[in-house]
Amino acid sequence: MTQTDPPPLTVVRPGEGPTGDLGAIGVQFKLWGHDTGGALSIVEHPFPVGALVPPHLHTLEDEYSIVLEGEIGFRSGDREVVLGAGGYITKPRGELHAMWNAGSVPARMIEIISPAGFEHFFREVAELAADGSATAERGAELIERYGLRFAEPDWLPGVIDRYGLATS
Repeated sequence: MTQTDPPPLTVVRPGEGPTGDLGAIGVQFKLWGHDTGGALSIVEHPFPVGALVPPHLHTLEDEYSIVLEGEIGFRSGDREVVLGAGGYITKPRGELHAMWNAGSVPARMIEIISPAGFEHFFREVAELAADGSATAERGAELIERYGLRFAEPDWLPGVIDRYGLATS
């Protein structure tokens, strides 16, 4: 029997972790793929009132969300739900989904990404936003590299109207 070194211990205290602006929502990085042997990564997303993450799907990872504060609406495939603090939802790869602040106060959720890797998309988007170098071409390259697909389903205008969401 061969003894191996245990994985490194990672400690992220409440409120710690680098942050960034993704446009409609923010991101705070909690666990990176290198912290978990590539199994998963974890980020937190603050959702300002009116925030909408447009419909998209992932081709490389699954996402699992836990609402921490406020109310967040989710649409995945043909299912729609609004979850308050303590609510969980799965968003499987290959299925179109969107998220939005469904309430009148700021909201926040944890996003577990499996396998890890997509946290670097968030990092790169936040870096482009911070240094002002974002362009449509750079955005398209990131979207392609990270296996994202965007769409405008027929249900989107209804969600925007019902919740008074910002679209830019």
